[in-house]
Amino acid sequence: MHDLIIVGGGPAGLTATVYAIRKRLDVLLITRDLGGKTNFRLQLPFVEKHLVITGEEVVNRFVNEIEYLDFAREFARVERLEEIDGGFRIHLTGGGQREARAVIVATGARGRLMDVPGEREFMMRGLCYSAVSYAPLFIERDTCVIGDELLALRATAELSRIASKVTLIAPSHGQLDTPMGRKVLSAPNVEVLEGYRVEAVKGDQYARKLVVHKDGEQREIEADAFFVELDLEPRSYPVADLVELDEKGHIKVDARNRTTVQGLFAAGDVTDVFAEQVLIAVGEGAKAALAAYEYLLSLE
Repeated sequence: MHDLIIVGGGPAGLTATVYAIRKRLDVLLITRDLGGKTNFRLQLPFVEKHLVITGEEVVNRFVNEIEYLDFAREFARVERLEEIDGGFRIHLTGGGQREARAVIVATGARGRLMDVPGEREFMMRGLCYSAVSYAPLFIERDTCVIGDELLALRATAELSRIASKVTLIAPSHGQLDTPMGRKVLSAPNVEVLEGYRVEAVKGDQYARKLVVHKDGEQREIEADAFFVELDLEPRSYPVADLVELDEKGHIKVDARNRTTVQGLFAAGDVTDVFAEQVLIAVGEGAKAALAAYEYLLSLE
């Protein structure tokens, strides 16, 4: 039985693993890859990579520390966790099992896709999935946001302070009646296309146009970039039957990253912590590792 198993190799999971190794814990990182969402970097024709400060460089430092430590990592998919005497059992796809006295869940969250022609072709090449991360790149440029919930409204509000124009494609009325929605509707540089749905993404090397339709009418929307903000889906399914989740499926944690189950911690975008940012996930991973270490010290 390991001291600690960390599930997920994104920014939070990598940081937690490095901290656990430095505390000389018997730790195992179980993940499908190293780096998580930092493996997907937005490419734009008008932005040079060296001009953008990202969390990628920070995360790569942790990746480099773990890549050669074969004993501390395993590439696998976790199906579910269960409590056992003295800890937890992790069930892997294919029937494998691992056990640990404590677990940190850092499985992240994924953006919902539109599932239309051209989306996967232009993903992260003009087609963005985080306005919170990339909005500062669009000073005096035309942008487009897809979505009608709070995530899309927040993205539109932020972009409207920077971009020359923001077109919001809202498939339904959604949360347009909220304070955030009213702010978006009143912004002079925001055009709201309510009831329109995206049919396809078009472009060359980069996404250049969206084909949208409403009641048989079809239009093409051009912009410098398109932000798909259809909310996030936290990958909390391995512990959905164990811990308390919020209404959107995020794992509820306290200030020390403890879940509602003793010995089970969580960090990063899979939790209900504010803002999906790489550097916040890095900090949360460090906190979770230190909290798990303290918990392990308290065990007889």
